[in-house]
Amino acid sequence: MTQTQGVQILLKSIKESPLYKIANPESIAFFGASNNFMSMGTQMLDSVKLLGFEGAVYPIHPKEENVLGFKAYPGITDLPEIPDLAVIVLPTKIVSRIIEECGKKGIRQAIVVSGGFKEVGGHGIDLQAELKQTAARHGIRLLGPNCLGVANVHHRFNPTPIPCDCAPGFVGLASQSGSFVTQIFNYLQLHGMGFSTAFSVGNELNIDMVDCLEYLGTCPNTKVIALYIEGLRRGREFVKTARSIVPHKPIVALYVGGSESGRNAAFSHTGAMAGPDRLYDGILKQSGIIRAASLTELFDFCWALGSQPRPKGPGVVIQTHSGGPGATAADSCGRAGLEIPRLSPETVTKLRPFVPHTASINNPIDLTFNKNMNDFYWDIPKLLLEDENTDMLLLYFLAPPVFIERFLTGTGASSEQAVKDARKIIDDQAATFIRLADNFDKPILGYTYRSLQEPFVRKMLDHGIPVYPDPARAARAMGALRQYALLREKAMAG
Repeated sequence: MTQTQGVQILLKSIKESPLYKIANPESIAFFGASNNFMSMGTQMLDSVKLLGFEGAVYPIHPKEENVLGFKAYPGITDLPEIPDLAVIVLPTKIVSRIIEECGKKGIRQAIVVSGGFKEVGGHGIDLQAELKQTAARHGIRLLGPNCLGVANVHHRFNPTPIPCDCAPGFVGLASQSGSFVTQIFNYLQLHGMGFSTAFSVGNELNIDMVDCLEYLGTCPNTKVIALYIEGLRRGREFVKTARSIVPHKPIVALYVGGSESGRNAAFSHTGAMAGPDRLYDGILKQSGIIRAASLTELFDFCWALGSQPRPKGPGVVIQTHSGGPGATAADSCGRAGLEIPRLSPETVTKLRPFVPHTASINNPIDLTFNKNMNDFYWDIPKLLLEDENTDMLLLYFLAPPVFIERFLTGTGASSEQAVKDARKIIDDQAATFIRLADNFDKPILGYTYRSLQEPFVRKMLDHGIPVYPDPARAARAMGALRQYALLREKAMAG
């Protein structure tokens, strides 16, 4: 099978998913938006507009002739075509009637943002049962209710309350919290990531985590899948689906229903039935899913798993020019179940011309100070990556522009010229290291105690080399890389 044939089969498979037209609509009917920005529906439609959605947009409004610059229609029957998707942000009591009208029009996909259903108990349970019957009668598959829907940056489609300020990326998310779809945009951008497609499933009326897994497993833009779980409804199908995906893509999950407090919060949030932590730990292990301990760790793991090759072993070589950060990184790697191997005698011999006599050529390799930064970003890491004992490389990045600016002004350059020249030098050094990293099929991660927005680090992030603001986070991410390599080997072996 050629690569082109493989892509065609993949696209055919994903188009069969009930989520395909929800994530990739060519036209949408929007209920609940107006020209009043105090309205949640208005904010959501504005997000669609700001990202530059290229399909047809049909606001439904009984009075307004135009909504946010789009021609509005008094009712769904007045539309000139059958939209691919209806987005509904309306009072709970009329949602079922609107779905009925959408069904009669011929719409077969919907996002129901409105809450007040099963998650509130009482009459809300009855309203959700009625909504389910109405959707089933017309064959409508819907996200929600009580959700924030979908964000597909590759399709320029973001019908959520917060404008998307991250580039299209490789992290596919299925979440039982809408906030982690919308409020994480900026976080991903700062860390050099972005969503491929993110789903908020809410109360999971007739689309659930299993459906999302199936979609993301075949999504060509998704390299790693992240799950935020409060409770699972189809445990068997979940395990089976995850196990079929793991040989091809890593899956990372955060489960929050294991404690009594977590169970109570999950039920009041989406009506999810959580279970004991030990039970879910077993389900995730059986599925081949890597478990994260926090939301930060969830995306830390996705960052490494989606951008780095699989390591062939547990050996981490650490390169630093400061003893404390090197020792801390080594300790963190040990706690993450990784090994700090000795370098081969041949590598040690080759390294000696590049390191000062005050340096340590043990692992960690602590240079203490070096005058030629090209040594640090090319010759030394090249030798380390060539060493047969190096499965992964972890670097401590300390490259503030002030170092170079201070040197340049000391040689007579003006402050303005020093800033300009320092930026060019940093760009050149970053390009050198990126070129080196691209030549090796081994994971390379960095860490720093300075800002992730410093020019050198930003270059790394933009190229897909993760740099963590803590060596412990970097080490745990490397542990996840090793864990997935082992899980994949096991899954491939049957």
